[in-house]
Amino acid sequence: QLQLVESGGGLVQPGGSLRLSCAASGFTLDYYTIGWFRQAPGKEREGVSCIGRSGSGTNYPDSVKGRFTISRDNAKNTVYLQMNSLKPEDTAIYYCAAGSSCLRLRRGDYDYWGQGTQVTVSS
Repeated sequence: QLQLVESGGGLVQPGGSLRLSCAASGFTLDYYTIGWFRQAPGKEREGVSCIGRSGSGTNYPDSVKGRFTISRDNAKNTVYLQMNSLKPEDTAIYYCAAGSSCLRLRRGDYDYWGQGTQVTVSS
């Protein structure tokens, strides 16, 4: 059974940091581009980061560029999202996904999704 499991979410104060993890089971992440998406209440799911299969190519929207960093450890079959300088507007459920393209951070390019982890940024 192919499965992605996110962890590392929680409550953090503005300006704080969190590191999310995305662990795969039932398949090898090496063959996939991995993306992180988020969805806030009442809003569309948006891409916040992705990383190519080799790890050399990454993509971030302007809203998180310079604050979020994606990385992957293929030996551990895990991808990480380091989030620094968090803002209240970063509050959302964060999902990781495995797919084929990191070019436009589009949901349609991703085939396998995790269940999500809640990130809340509040004082």
